[in-house]
Amino acid sequence: MKTKTDLTQAQRVRFLNRTLERCVRQFLPPEDLTVNEWADKYRRLPPTSAESGQWRTSRTPYLEEPMRAFTDPAVSNIVMVAASQIGKSELELNVIGYIIDQDPSNILYIHPNLEDAKRFSRQRVAPMVDNTTRLRGKVRDARSKRSGDTVLQKFFPGGSLTIVGSNSPSSLASIPCRYIIGDERDRFAPSAGKEGDPWELARKRQLTFYNRKAVEVSTPTIKGKSNIEDSFLRGTQERWCTQCPDCGEFSDIRFDDIKFDPICTKGGRKKQWSLNGPVLWACPKCGATHTEAEMRKQPSKWIAGNPEALKDGVRSFWLNAFASPWVEWSYICIEFLKAKDDPGRLQVVYNTLLGELWEDRGDLEDEDTLMARREDYGIDAEGRPVEVPEGVLVLTCGVDTQDNRLEYEVVGYGQYGETWGIRKGYIMGKPDADATWQQLDDVIDHEYRYKDGKRLTVAFTAVDSGGHFTQDVYEQCRRRYHKRVFAIKGQGGEGVPLIRPPTSVPIRDRKGVTCWLYTIGVDAGKAAIMGALKVQEPGPKYCHFNVAPEAGYDMNYFNGLLSERMELKHTSRGDAWRWVKIQGHNRNEALDCRNYANAGCRILNPDFDAIERRLKGLSAPAAPVQKTRQKTRRNSNVYGGDDW
Repeated sequence: MKTKTDLTQAQRVRFLNRTLERCVRQFLPPEDLTVNEWADKYRRLPPTSAESGQWRTSRTPYLEEPMRAFTDPAVSNIVMVAASQIGKSELELNVIGYIIDQDPSNILYIHPNLEDAKRFSRQRVAPMVDNTTRLRGKVRDARSKRSGDTVLQKFFPGGSLTIVGSNSPSSLASIPCRYIIGDERDRFAPSAGKEGDPWELARKRQLTFYNRKAVEVSTPTIKGKSNIEDSFLRGTQERWCTQCPDCGEFSDIRFDDIKFDPICTKGGRKKQWSLNGPVLWACPKCGATHTEAEMRKQPSKWIAGNPEALKDGVRSFWLNAFASPWVEWSYICIEFLKAKDDPGRLQVVYNTLLGELWEDRGDLEDEDTLMARREDYGIDAEGRPVEVPEGVLVLTCGVDTQDNRLEYEVVGYGQYGETWGIRKGYIMGKPDADATWQQLDDVIDHEYRYKDGKRLTVAFTAVDSGGHFTQDVYEQCRRRYHKRVFAIKGQGGEGVPLIRPPTSVPIRDRKGVTCWLYTIGVDAGKAAIMGALKVQEPGPKYCHFNVAPEAGYDMNYFNGLLSERMELKHTSRGDAWRWVKIQGHNRNEALDCRNYANAGCRILNPDFDAIERRLKGLSAPAAPVQKTRQKTRRNSNVYGGDDW
């Protein structure tokens, strides 16, 4: 082993120069740089990287704005929701390097678990320090006995880097820190021991710092259970949008707008897929299609959906793999085709490539599919939108009662269970106010127009009597008995029929003052709705929806219509199937309104054939001639019986 006395003169000079460089670098004043400027100037990627050498922000231009946001005094929290192979880990490493070199203080870096934390320290942080000259003299090697550093804690002049797992409450609450960074937020432990949400526990370590910063990064996971989605919605909600070469509008490139022609080259369980021709992107604004190569050359920028959140200091960004310079669009399409028949594999593709939240609805439709199914009911001779399309024979209305409003849906019914969504809306006002019900009268009494000018009114209205205004609903329904407005009560449970005969219920215990109340089986009704939504072709049981904005069939409606699903629940009385609300679907009024409207049609039990004849101006068919049976004299030629 060589000692210092065995070194050559040149080796001694190099050793002294490196030592002097480390000493001087520790006392260099910070430069006025943003994170991306610092990385372009000083950061070097290790040889193990896909593209080693000097860091270039121009290679991943979508990371420039999130890195700039870190040095913006108006921003205290940065949220990045991103697919894999985007460079989000490099964003975090650049932030760490910038803090160590330019603005030192304590950093708390949180991983889902301790093993991930150790792996990140050895495989990402250590190589960054070793290959970045600006950091090498400030962070000592953990293997050195004189450094005082460990794999999970590294010291530098002015601060320290502590890397922890989300399931370690003692580490999360150990020291005050100005900076916290959360990696793969959606994979965090639900609770740090018994102390609650790990991220919120860590945020409390920042309360004493006026200039605190938090960086929250993750791939999306399951809709309704994604913490990073909640954080994104609290921020500016920025999407990376690219300009269309035809119309000039900027749009987010999503998988729904990607067009490709798949070819299955091998059948059986192990299908092999290829593509016939290039992958194209269809602009959602003008419909023009363009290749990947064309779109790579187009300008792109971040567009905020909620810019007002900047007042709260929260900037949030959402990015998918279509923006990555390392992922070809054809690869994404092939991976989707490989996984489309396996929900487990398909979720991985949705989260890591498409950059979208996963929602497992079994074989039910999703909101986007139903939105795409909406139809234009047409324009009448006077240029007004058609409210009742051809095929509708009866209208009913379902009303859901809330503490501050009435929500309703008018539904049209035709032959063989085919339905049409006519109008969905709400009436703001308490159910105990007459003015609220007068507005409902406007909906019920309105004459809904066909294309040929004929009109149809609501034949039956079913009003939910549950909640805090039961007696008020009874009173208002009694007053509207002549309009066929009836109170209903939903009853869940297996085997409960959809419709039961009505009962007479007293109103406010007044003698002789009653109201008719129908009890409906809501579980059976929901099952019928979900079954009808699976029908793909217009005809029996198919559900139509109006595309006109004033009709109210928007994303919120479909989110509520698909808010529940059947799950097997284990109870003390045994296993039973129950309708439960899906995570991420906060409101289910749209489902209830459709259920009540369907029940109203069943209660009404109309003769669709007779109604159709009246609408078409046809006369009723002649009654069949009744033949009278006359007994004749017994004839021996008839085999042992009477001749009729």
